[in-house]
Amino acid sequence: MGKLSKLYTAKQIDVLRDTHKKDWFILINHGAKRSGKTVVNNDLFLMELRRVKKIAAEKGIDEPMYILAGVSSKTIQNNVLSELTNKYGIDFKFDRHGSFKLFGVKIVQAFTGTIAGLGGIRGMTAFGAYINEASLARQEVFAEIISRCSGEGARILVDTNPDNPEHWLLKDYILNPDENIISFKYKLDDNTFLSDRYIKNIKSSTPSGIFYSRDIDGDWVSGEGVVYADFNKDKHYFKPNPDTKYKKVFAGVDWGYKHYGSIVVVGKGYDNKFYLLEEHAAQLKDIEYWVDVAQDVKKRYGDINFWCDTARPEYISKFIENGINALNANKERMAGIELVARLFKTDSLFICENVVRFREEIYSFIWNKDTGDTIKLFDDVLDALRYAIYSEENGVELNLFEEGI
Repeated sequence: MGKLSKLYTAKQIDVLRDTHKKDWFILINHGAKRSGKTVVNNDLFLMELRRVKKIAAEKGIDEPMYILAGVSSKTIQNNVLSELTNKYGIDFKFDRHGSFKLFGVKIVQAFTGTIAGLGGIRGMTAFGAYINEASLARQEVFAEIISRCSGEGARILVDTNPDNPEHWLLKDYILNPDENIISFKYKLDDNTFLSDRYIKNIKSSTPSGIFYSRDIDGDWVSGEGVVYADFNKDKHYFKPNPDTKYKKVFAGVDWGYKHYGSIVVVGKGYDNKFYLLEEHAAQLKDIEYWVDVAQDVKKRYGDINFWCDTARPEYISKFIENGINALNANKERMAGIELVARLFKTDSLFICENVVRFREEIYSFIWNKDTGDTIKLFDDVLDALRYAIYSEENGVELNLFEEGI
């Protein structure tokens, strides 16, 4: 085990040995972030391509096909292809459809985040698949990928972070193993290549509750209680000072009518911390009211970004017509909530003490313990805050292959 231990953790070696001992159809590596599960699957992916090419050659097939799937092209690039390039120097050459060849195998990319992802793989016979971030996949796309893997000796690699305990991937596959389906759970502490300092910092900065259980312990759990459990009224409110300068200022918009609509203004300080500077929340107001609010904000802060809920595109168009820099918000819900929660946990997000609606929402925005999502109440200002910060930090992804262009 001497040489192997320099390349892999003890957990990874156990997985590699178990998968080598016997045949299988689906292998699922699941658990905490940064625990080493994707590293194993990336290397197994290369091993599988060589195995596939050998089987196909014996069958007289010159160019076997294999599916590489992920939520989007960005996640496939970041989690799989870039990692393989950095580790092994592989230079991927893509055709106009986003496919490429490696070891004599044609790899077809499939995007699992939308039903449109079915288009690229319908009708094909694949000799295997690698599905990255599977818990984020549409169930129909996941099932279609499995059905496409009908080539001789086909195997499917799967990796994922945990989700809620009612998730179909957990219930239908991980908790129902047979001789053809094997799975392995990872915890952060399984990655012994991480420094003690890094592990300590990650644990101390991970929000309490659901995020800690999933991200650190690798458990499939639902949340309970208040979503932003690390918010502390004694230290996270601040007294506004008009003389304070910010690195940048931006806004978030959550449309509403019967429930509250909201515009929040956020400043990112030179200390790289975030400050909710203004809250505007009201019921029973039409778009003209919100245009006036936004124009007043623009008059005082300049031509800043307004990251808007995409549920009302006609309202976004109205903002643009009135000279407001309205942009589609990045609405990745759990990732956005986790970012805001982490900022509270690390004392990196502060709220102007003049807020009214925020005070009502912060202790009433709670988890739905049955679904693993939040209850859609008391979240209007909090949604606007999430849109603003997450979108400003991450932008909005657009991929031509995914859009079918």
